Amino acid sequence: MIRLVLIRHGQTKWNMEGRYQGQSDIALSEEGMKQAKKLAEHFPAERLDAIYASDLQRATKTAEIIARPFGLSVQCEEAFRELSFGAWEGLTYEEIVQRWPKALENFFQHPDMLQIPQGETFRQVQDRAMNRLNAILQEEGAEEKTIAIVAHGAILRTILTAQLCIPLRCVWRIRQFNTAVNIVRYDDFVPTVELMNGTAHLQMDSE
Repeated sequence: MIRLVLIRHGQTKWNMEGRYQGQSDIALSEEGMKQAKKLAEHFPAERLDAIYASDLQRATKTAEIIARPFGLSVQCEEAFRELSFGAWEGLTYEEIVQRWPKALENFFQHPDMLQIPQGETFRQVQDRAMNRLNAILQEEGAEEKTIAIVAHGAILRTILTAQLCIPLRCVWRIRQFNTAVNIVRYDDFVPTVELMNGTAHLQMDSE
């Protein structure tokens, strides 16, 4: 049995400003650091055997804070980078609507049909994420383990839709707050989702 803990990175300045980050390498804000510390102090498992992260610093730093109490090093993975927002990166919702009104409508109504200018599709993101995730599950073997992956909102949604066997057009029906925790249990590589968008740690006092 493998228990997989999927975690969204902590808050960034661009999160606060409502800017689309994509693969822009934005650092955690002070609040984001506090969120990651709270999660490390109230991690939803007594043991952690391995931790992987997107190689973008907001995810890597979140993972490093979580990994520290367990004495683990973070294994950085380009495959877990956020969806590339291409020409939209660094822009707000309002700025994108002004320039690409029809495309942004598809972003929310038909994400499975969306083609972001100079960016990726949700299908491309799901394929690269699941290819690497399935390889990690095979590499970690059949022993009882707890593994964490720290990544980003959109890519985590695509992983969860795959685990739940729901279509990509429903990707936005899944919420992912900063440092949200999702837990998926694998028995003989068959997934069962045990928790989604858990943020109870944010309500707890730091030690």
